[in-house]
Amino acid sequence: MKIHTARRTHGFTESVIRMMTRLSNEHGAINLSQGFPDFESPDTLKIGAARAIYDDVNQYAITWGAKRYRDALAARYHDWYGLDVDPEAHLTITCGATEAMMAVLLAIVDPGEEVIVFEPFYENYGPDTTLCDATPVFVPLTAEWRIDFDRLRAAFSDRTRAIIVNTPNNPTGRVFTRDELEKIAILCQEFDAYAITDEVYEHILYDGARHIPMATLPGMRDRTITISAASKTFAVTGWRMGTIVAHPELSDAIRKVHDFLTVGAAAPLQEGVATGLEMLPPSYYEGLADVYGAKRDLFYPALVEAGFHCRKPEGAYYVLADFSDLSDLPDDEFAFWLTRTVGVAPVPGSSFFHNPEDGRRLVRFAFCKTEALLEQAAERLVTVRARV
Repeated sequence: MKIHTARRTHGFTESVIRMMTRLSNEHGAINLSQGFPDFESPDTLKIGAARAIYDDVNQYAITWGAKRYRDALAARYHDWYGLDVDPEAHLTITCGATEAMMAVLLAIVDPGEEVIVFEPFYENYGPDTTLCDATPVFVPLTAEWRIDFDRLRAAFSDRTRAIIVNTPNNPTGRVFTRDELEKIAILCQEFDAYAITDEVYEHILYDGARHIPMATLPGMRDRTITISAASKTFAVTGWRMGTIVAHPELSDAIRKVHDFLTVGAAAPLQEGVATGLEMLPPSYYEGLADVYGAKRDLFYPALVEAGFHCRKPEGAYYVLADFSDLSDLPDDEFAFWLTRTVGVAPVPGSSFFHNPEDGRRLVRFAFCKTEALLEQAAERLVTVRARV
């Protein structure tokens, strides 16, 4: 029998991030590749989910999300950003932000249309666009991870259906400013394109950086599709709780795709997140900057001392680091070597670029770990110069 697979699957590989987790486990390395916390999530959420299970909330929730979760999230959007969100018409709960992005693109992008993607980019965006039989148009950020607006304007055309805006950004740690977002908004309106925003790190900000949802900007409420998740805010990445806020007509299309992709997210876990949204005080969200800021301020200097060149992140919990002064190996071989020999697992930088050569001198580290584990990682990384 001749095996046939769809052409749409031929242009990308499996997740490099998840592959590095498997390699890390195999070699007993400290896993700084995949961005999941290794510390406890809030008891409030766990108790809420456990209570829901024992109360027999174990059957399907409404396809687009349990009413309690949607109501609680709508209230928080009003508190955080002054956004009036109708939980019945605007909100959809998905199986993580990963499914949310796929559902959105399948719902709004036709084959042959274009989606603009800044690079370096989170590794899912390119394949997501390809799976829609659309064309990703990549716009490189500058060396300081700023937006080159001349290049961005040149990327827009009458074929542009959407632009993906990820802020706070994975993998660079940039938080786009109001001025940057306003300029993107002007281009979206000029070319009649949607902004699909990935805001999963919205509460993880440093040094006074402020998250500004694109949907709050003039003229952008109806043409912004906002994606976020409970995963990073509450350290429950395994729960797969994603959210989408969109105009009702867009929500109708997104919900149809979501329904046939996954039916719905786990019912008792939705109750757990709803409990957290209802009960955790504002200080919880404000405190995330202190929690993750301490981890950044421990780990970033260790990378610099070890010989990596990198920019201090303004948000999220990643550092994209240049290892040129440490090794002539390409990024994947260096990442494998670092995992096997030094015992610290990063992600090869090429997985964040459509042309792998653009990331050959880079690796990404995730510092969403206990400070004790980050100290161990720092002690190992400082030996890299002596080992290469």
